[in-house]
This record gives sequence, C-alpha cells and structure tokens, in this order.
Amino acid sequence: MSDLRPAEILLSEEQIQKRVAELARDIRCDFPDSLHLVAVLKGAFIFLSDLVRHMVGQVSLDFMAVSSYAKGTTSSGEVRLLKDLDTTLDGKNVVIVEDIVDTGLTLTYLQDILRARNPRTLRTACLLSKPSRRQVDVKVEYIGFTIEDRFVVGYGLDYAEQYRNLPHIAVVGS
Repeated sequence: MSDLRPAEILLSEEQIQKRVAELARDIRCDFPDSLHLVAVLKGAFIFLSDLVRHMVGQVSLDFMAVSSYAKGTTSSGEVRLLKDLDTTLDGKNVVIVEDIVDTGLTLTYLQDILRARNPRTLRTACLLSKPSRRQVDVKVEYIGFTIEDRFVVGYGLDYAEQYRNLPHIAVVGS
C-alpha cells in the first residue's frame, strides 16, 4: 500500500452526527409512513446505520454493491453491479443512501436500475457531494455536505479498503 494517509480532518464526528440527524428528520418529514432505504455498499454502511437510528416508524433496509473505483483514488467511469437487492421495490417509497456523489455516473446508473423496478417514489440521500466533479446532471434530494474536489476517507469512505473506521472525514495526503 502506498503512503497516502489522512492528513487533515475536514468534517468532525460532531459535525457529521448533527447533520445526519437533520437529514433523518428531513427524510421522515417527507415520508412519515413507510420508507425503504437502499444503502450502497461498502461506503454508505456507517451513514445508513446512523441515519436509520435517528428515524422513528416503519423503515426497511436493503443493500446494493457497485464499483467504479477499483483501488484508485479516481472513478474509472465504468460502473459494475456487484450485489443486487434482496427485496422488491414495487410500490415502495425508496431512498438511495450513498456515501459520496462525485461524477454522478454511479448514482445515475443506480437510479435508472431502481426506477425500472416501480417504486412509488425514488429519492437519494448522500453524505457528501462534489459538484465540481459532475459529468452528468444527477438529482440528489438530501445532501449532508458539499465539499471541494479532494479525496476523503473516514466514516465509511476508504482508500484501498483502509480508514473506513475513522469517526470523522479526513482529506488524504501523502
């Protein structure tokens, strides 16, 4: 593994937890009854865990895994479906839970796949958004934080499968 390491904290644990609670309230306000969350593995698992703990009422969960990064720090642009859903979306209020929206290619791919499965509604929540990197115009209804084009790790995000366990989000430097 190279010597890339977290160099500076971009978002503290306290900032993240406060914003995740706000996002959970916003989502539940829009969907006070039934809600089905689809988390994108592996990066969104911590975000999903904290998000769902702030929600009351009926919430179901499922997981998808996609890849567009391999082991590098930039998106390859090619999206591969590694794990599909275990349940149907037919007639459900669905929110995709994503760790980061970068180029928008992965999320557009996911939204297209899931929209074809006839959910009642389909929205997206992301912890981080990098609008300066967008290659496609993709709709994200719930955004935790908008950040500059920097490679970040922590709170589920990784570099070569490392640093997901950090309670904060840090910028990677060499």
